[in-house]
This record gives sequence, C-alpha cells and structure tokens, in this order.
Amino acid sequence: MNSNIIEKFNEHIMPTYGRYPVSMNCGHGRMCKDEDGQKYIDFGSGIGTNSLGFCDSSWVEAVCEQVHKIQHTSNYYYTEIQADFAEKLCNITGMSKMFFGNSGAEANECAIKIARKYSFDKYGKDRNKIITLVNSFHGRTIATLSATGQDVFHNYFFPFVGGFDYAEANNIKDLDSKIDDTVCAIMIEFIQGEGGVLNLEKDFVNHIAQICREKDLVFIADEVQTGVGRTGKFLAAEHYGVKPDVVTLAKGIAGGLPMGVCLADEKCCNVLTKGTHGSTFGGNPVSCAGGLAVLNRVTADGFLDEVNEKSKYLREKLLSIDEVESLSGTGLMVGIKLKSKNAADTVAKALEKGLLLLTAKDKVRLLPPLTITYEEIDKGISIMEEILK
Repeated sequence: MNSNIIEKFNEHIMPTYGRYPVSMNCGHGRMCKDEDGQKYIDFGSGIGTNSLGFCDSSWVEAVCEQVHKIQHTSNYYYTEIQADFAEKLCNITGMSKMFFGNSGAEANECAIKIARKYSFDKYGKDRNKIITLVNSFHGRTIATLSATGQDVFHNYFFPFVGGFDYAEANNIKDLDSKIDDTVCAIMIEFIQGEGGVLNLEKDFVNHIAQICREKDLVFIADEVQTGVGRTGKFLAAEHYGVKPDVVTLAKGIAGGLPMGVCLADEKCCNVLTKGTHGSTFGGNPVSCAGGLAVLNRVTADGFLDEVNEKSKYLREKLLSIDEVESLSGTGLMVGIKLKSKNAADTVAKALEKGLLLLTAKDKVRLLPPLTITYEEIDKGISIMEEILK
C-alpha cells in the first residue's frame, strides 16, 4: 500500500522534499500508523507543529464545530473566532496587535515589512538594512531566504533581496561592527533550530535589546519554532527577560493547521495600514478554532510546568546513553550531538524501529508533542538505546 501511494505521489507532486518511504494514514495522541499498519511514536510532531499530538480530542471538537459553522470568509469581514484568538494571544504575550498569515515564512515576511516601513515612516528610505545571524533560518520565500544567514540557501534563485547583513551568533563585537545608519532592525532566533539547535547567550540577547532601544531599531524575534510552549515557557524570550518589538509564531500555534502570526508591540503595531499587507487565507476561522484550542491548553494551570518536568526527565534519559556526547536546546526542543554515529543514519534506523526523529545539521533533533507522556518517552528512549549501541 505504501509503495502504490508513493508512486502516485511522485508522479504528480514536485520533488522538493527528501521524503522517507512511508505514507502516514492516521494518528492519535503521540502515536501514528502508516498505510501498512506500522505504528510509530512521534518525537518530531511534524517538525514542531502537532503541539498537542495527533487529533487531540478537545482540538478536534473545536475544529469540527467551526467547520460546521463557517470555514472561510474574506478579510473584508469580521469573524468572532479571529477576534477571540487574537485577544487571547495578545493577552498571553503582552503584545498589542497581530497579523494573521499561514506559515512561519509568511509571518517573517510581515515582520520584515513592519521593520522597514517603521523606519521609512520615521527616517526615510535609506534606513532599511536588517541584521540577522549567521546560521539562522527564517523561511523559504525569496525574502526570508535572503534573511537566512546560511550560504547554502543563497543559490539558484538570483537575485536575492538586498538589505540584509549577517552577524556571528553570540559575538557582540561582530554584531556591533555591522551597526550603522542604514540599519533598521535586528532579527534573531533565541534558539537556532534548523541551524543545529543552538542557544543564544543571555548577554548577547541583552546587548541586542539594548542596541535596539538606544538606536530605535526594531527588535524582531523569530519564535516560529521556539514559541507556544516549546521551550517550557510560552515564548522563549521569557527565558532571557526581554520583550522584542515584533514576534513571529507559526508551527505549533494551531496544532497542525496552517497559521503564521506576526505580533507587534505599541512601537510597531499600527505601522501596517490598509493596503500595505494582506493574506487571503490569513486568519482562516478553522485554523483560528484549532489555534484557540491550543492556546487554552498550553496556558492551562500546570501545563508548562509539566513540559519542563518532562524535558528534565527526557534529558536525563538521553544523557544516560553512552553514545550521546552532549545536548542543546531548551524544554522539549532538544539537539543531540552523538560521539561517533551519523545523525541522518540514526533517524533512518529509528524510523525502521517505529520512532520518528528529526535532524538539525549534524545533530539528532527532538521536538515531541508537548503532551507526550513519561511512558512514551521511555518507549522512545528504549528504541534509541537499541540503535545507538
């Protein structure tokens, strides 16, 4: 069955992804099953997207209720579910207003436009450069690829968008050398996910926040992968004690439905006006219903405490495996550096044994659902112990 689906798939769909020879059929909780009946424990959550696991009952109920009510209306009109979601998210984050998109790249495009228009409105068109970090990843549109600080992505699609420069992560001196009168914003990930699950240092982040305040730059935090409880706090920014001017969210925010969000504080929240930005499917009512279910669950009393406890348990178990050299990341965003084995080979072997893992550069990466149980952690660790002998 898997092979028939894969053959049809490859005949009609562009080969833009390196897929494993598995066709997923259904899932519930933290377990899914392929077309041949093989079961898998999910330690990847669709690259951090299924934050509540597969088909969580409260999430399904909210989504189905909205599907039966109204599935889409253009942004010429208002919907209550959009307003409820936006109010909840702004209250949680302390941000003023938000824009609805459909993906992380779309949210980051919005952030880039906010930063440049904010500076244009106050200082004119020549103050437009955005500094991002070497090894960053911000998306696959032309603008967000241009913002990405990895040379491997700067190919084929010339000309790329100008107005970006790249500073070394955790290098204050290098960052300062990039600051001049043409800079309008600094854009960072607190943990570089695709770049290898690398945490920024607190002093470096505090320095960025200070520079942005002093020079009236827009401080943009790409929390597409780190946000919505992934690190044990709703935003990773909370670990650093800073409040960016703009925050982008996606992946886990709607529990598996398409949504990207760009949040802005008072400094920037009214920069984009009628006709300056838009998205046909942004704020889709069904996605908003799923998103509101996620927000309600993640902010429930004790939920993030459990995420932190499970993170501690998972990390202790991983460090007991002899092949594990070190761990990076925060909360349930984990990078595993192995002593001798290849990360990609390890992920492929885990798949054969019924465990879904990810890679990030030369590391094995774990992004399990925030609802994963201790029993499921134990089962996954048992498989990892077996393949890492």
